[in-house]
Amino acid sequence: MNILAIGAHFDDIELGCGGALARHIAQGDKVYAFVASTSGFTGYNKEMIRSNETALNEGQRAMEILGVELFCGDCETFAVEFTEALNVQILRIVEEKHIHRVYTHWDSDIHHDHQALARASLHSCRHVPRMLMYRSNWYHSTTDFKGNFYIDITDFWSTKEAAVKAHTSELERTGYKWLRFFKNEAENAGQRIGVPYAEVFEVVKWLEP
Repeated sequence: MNILAIGAHFDDIELGCGGALARHIAQGDKVYAFVASTSGFTGYNKEMIRSNETALNEGQRAMEILGVELFCGDCETFAVEFTEALNVQILRIVEEKHIHRVYTHWDSDIHHDHQALARASLHSCRHVPRMLMYRSNWYHSTTDFKGNFYIDITDFWSTKEAAVKAHTSELERTGYKWLRFFKNEAENAGQRIGVPYAEVFEVVKWLEP
């Protein structure tokens, strides 16, 4: 099976579905990742917080840990838009790699880049038989995330954790709160299905072969 994970920034995929991707790799599936933005950003005062080079280096290291083949887009951070150019980038991967399942952003995420990429995924992956949406931040939306599909990542939590830890600059900026938050989320999801760690997704479509 060929899998495509789609993320707006380096770290979204690792946080949202890193465990599931590690599990796919262990099962012999071929896994690809597309990150739409260069992922560097500045503060409101234009002070550099994370450079594009740092984001790329950390992202490449994280994907190596997961065992995923990476494709990079060139959108600016906070400026990802639902455009035909973005759609074509995703569609090319879907068709050339014969993708069977897609993991992408939740379409009600409050982050602008996440929303735009979710729309692009829904459009460009409309012929992919299986699509799941993930959450990769902790902020509330006016819409509830309908987590209705669970994947046991107990044997792969350590791999996910290592991939997240590859993003040293972001973890240091947030005081490692991200890692604690998503570990708690994985434990809570696991509790619901009777395993130590799980990731939970919202199903867009699930067609049997």
